Amino acid sequence: MNKRLQSITNWLHKEDIDVLFINSVENVYYFSNFYTDPHERLMGVFVFKQADPLFILPGMEVNQLKDAGWPYEIIGYADHENPWDKLREAFKARNVTDAKKVSFEEEILTFSRANTFLDLFATPEVVTAESQLNELRLVKDSTEIAIMRRAAEMADYGVKVGVNALKEGVTELEVLAKIEYELKQKGVRDMSFSTMVLFGEKCSDPHGNPGEKQLQAGDMVLFDLGVIIDGYCSDITRTVAYQSVNDKQKDIYQTVLNAQLAALKASKPGTRIGDLDLTARKIITEAGYGDYFPHRLGHGLGISVHEFPSMSHLNDDLLQEGMVYTIEPGVYIPNVGGVRIEDDVLVTKDGCETLTKFPKELQIIT
Repeated sequence: MNKRLQSITNWLHKEDIDVLFINSVENVYYFSNFYTDPHERLMGVFVFKQADPLFILPGMEVNQLKDAGWPYEIIGYADHENPWDKLREAFKARNVTDAKKVSFEEEILTFSRANTFLDLFATPEVVTAESQLNELRLVKDSTEIAIMRRAAEMADYGVKVGVNALKEGVTELEVLAKIEYELKQKGVRDMSFSTMVLFGEKCSDPHGNPGEKQLQAGDMVLFDLGVIIDGYCSDITRTVAYQSVNDKQKDIYQTVLNAQLAALKASKPGTRIGDLDLTARKIITEAGYGDYFPHRLGHGLGISVHEFPSMSHLNDDLLQEGMVYTIEPGVYIPNVGGVRIEDDVLVTKDGCETLTKFPKELQIIT
């Protein structure tokens, strides 16, 4: 049994849980090395306290699962078959139909499927799996870190492509298309999320939608993008100026950069996570822009582009070596514009390393 499955099996023994149903595509990948989107079809890993795991998925994907190296039982099913009937028989063979305690991802599993799962047993106690699964994925191992370095390198490249594509009159969508085309030429199949390229006053929307807006001299340009490499995500934001920059834009940019650098400096094992947010927020507030920093400092990063931990001022957890997260302070002034600077950060033994390396000093693109 691989180390990850053994860790979760140990947890089942500790908590006296008979069956765990892992349903999210991210956690399925974490434990099986197989990533797929089954759409509406049932897919998941069942881990047992006293028996080997099993994997259920649409029959059309069974060969891919075998190629990924899954060594335990596989239940494939056709679209005209009821997968729960197959599971019922598998559970009978494992003598777990009288399970007293079961677990699943309550934030992921639908109400309907949770009820169907529970109907396989008598009257089991339910334990949520979220906190334990989050804890297991929190600290990255050397293999995960190596993959995330490659993903960060491709994110850096994406920003470079975007910057080089800037010219007067080009649209946000044209620049976005250039970025994604060039990344695919490099072998990147999927982006971590919808790529963002925003010009001028549209930078004031933290989650703006790229469109047909044309680039003009004096615009700030915000890039937010990431890629998926071998199942792991990157996420970078850079903001540059086109042709010229005014004093207000310079002030906003320098404030955000100072906040980001201060949070990076504070990133080291043992630091309270919430204090990173407070460190950056204090600098932005003292500069007079506190009301224009509406989101948390960042988020965990890994198989999901947003995962545990939340880099919020409310988080009392402490940083640990091997954690990976984003630090992305921003200032967004409606009808004026905005700046965000984001890096992917790895906690090291004595401090931190930014995996994303694209320059952060204010660039005026001519």
